[in-house]
Amino acid sequence: MNLLASKLGKLQLKNPVTVASGTFDTEYGQFYDLNHLGAYTSKTITPEPKIGNPGPRLFETEAGLINSIGLQNPGYLSFINDHLPALRAKLDIPLIVSFSGSTLQEFCQVLSALEETGMADAYEINVSCPNVENEGIAFGVDAKVVAELTLALRKLTKRELIIKLSPNVTDIVSVARAAAEAGADSLALINTLFGMAIDWRTGSSRIKKGIGGYSGTAIKPVALALTYKVASAVSIPILAMGGIYTWQDALEFFYAGASAVALGTANFSNPYAALDCISGLDQYFQTKGQTVQDIIGRISF
Repeated sequence: MNLLASKLGKLQLKNPVTVASGTFDTEYGQFYDLNHLGAYTSKTITPEPKIGNPGPRLFETEAGLINSIGLQNPGYLSFINDHLPALRAKLDIPLIVSFSGSTLQEFCQVLSALEETGMADAYEINVSCPNVENEGIAFGVDAKVVAELTLALRKLTKRELIIKLSPNVTDIVSVARAAAEAGADSLALINTLFGMAIDWRTGSSRIKKGIGGYSGTAIKPVALALTYKVASAVSIPILAMGGIYTWQDALEFFYAGASAVALGTANFSNPYAALDCISGLDQYFQTKGQTVQDIIGRISF
């Protein structure tokens, strides 16, 4: 019996551990077989190539990391033609392709092209990008816009549709409900918080763009709280992320209601972080005589 077996919507996972988009690439295969993961999540792609933001665009704080990469990627056509086939050939586990866009039409364009390849098992929809049709406001802050986007994408695919939610909203529950009601199979949360760092000696911003995305150990309590709130409000499964470094961290998110977890910033300081998490979870459940399913959402008060 596989004590770590889990399910994320349509995806059957041999274990509930994946990696967060943009924090992990196939180079990690030099450390261990990537097929030990429960699933693999690609870096977010966009309709057009992006060279990313000017540097410096990474800064390590006291308890986390601020990044302002700017979704650097080769664009969806290059990804499909030059990267996706090789990536698919390496993986015997579910492949989650993350993508974003600036208009509803762009999201649909990328999804339609990916669907034609038949190589992805799931799609992670990054709704944190500015919506040029709505005065540059990010898709993910407006429940109505998220519902419209989810409904449009749902019509284009029967594959797992994961809507990735931003914590930088007034009410994440209303956005989560809108996505679920519009046909999302699962939700991913949380994306990075807004963060900033300033050099006290010079008054200069540590990041060229000023404000970036804050991730790492310090955001775990926020991610846990939002995972719990969303899990209590919707019936579809949650892929949780935000400050997860160890198998003990992962357990906390399962109790909060997550069906799977993704490690992100942890990969930068420990390339074995995801593998260590899987191993630790396996040993824990073997000792307890339990399965992951036994504790999902079983937080006590």
